[in-house]
Amino acid sequence: MRPDWIIGASDTYFGILAERYGRLYGLRSLIDAYDNFEGYLPWCWPLHLLWRDALRRATAVTAAGPALLEAMSRERAGKPGLVVPMAVDPIGFRERSRMEARRALNLPEGEMLIGYCGSVFPSRGIAVLFDAVAHLQRRLPAVRLVLSGRLHRKIRLPGDALWLGYLPDSVIPLLMSSLDVLAVLNKASKFGNFSYPVKLYEAMSCAVPAVATKTPATEWIFAAHPELLFQADNASDLANKLTRAVQMGRIDYGHQKSWDEVAARLEKFLLSQPQQLTTEA
Repeated sequence: MRPDWIIGASDTYFGILAERYGRLYGLRSLIDAYDNFEGYLPWCWPLHLLWRDALRRATAVTAAGPALLEAMSRERAGKPGLVVPMAVDPIGFRERSRMEARRALNLPEGEMLIGYCGSVFPSRGIAVLFDAVAHLQRRLPAVRLVLSGRLHRKIRLPGDALWLGYLPDSVIPLLMSSLDVLAVLNKASKFGNFSYPVKLYEAMSCAVPAVATKTPATEWIFAAHPELLFQADNASDLANKLTRAVQMGRIDYGHQKSWDEVAARLEKFLLSQPQQLTTEA
């Protein structure tokens, strides 16, 4: 077969190889990224040089948000690029009864549940969440922290936290719907500033209030809800934003794009590009 495009997605190596094979066989290449891969393994600079060179040469690039697309396009001299936003897995992320979800997961029904889903790692600023919840509990004793994901070996969870371990994907929509508020954490860094957390999109699809670290990426996602963003590494600000979010009940975030809609956007972009490949030495 002779494909129209070679697409490298989901990791640095795939992007580099997609552009390399596109050039080798005279095919159009597209590199897609959902994170700033240059924030991974910062000591591995030869890999990042290859990545930057592949971005410069590729026919087109796509990114999960505008700040990331701008970073990927720095040396592309106006060559085509497109924002392809994150969309939730179509496995049941929708608004449903909070109490029914709690019963299904055997979670307490009479408490305010603040949830965290993902990597429970120091690099995500998890200690700030622990401090914020402890601060909140001094005012609202019924607050409980619920966590699921991968637990870093150096992390010690608060004694009253509910640890659910690593849950199957099919259970995450239930967990999301069981929460009063979801906390989405990151650090203001070369990685965090370009991270577009899919957990935010999942919470929005479930109409669950979510509080996120304020970064250029989350400011774009939550452009209509800046009151739900807190200053990085500020436990007091996080506690205040969690208090506000708990009082909001459910939120109508408006229409959330599906996989089909995002795929259609990408297809339209690919079909709009010239079929004649312009090569670069």
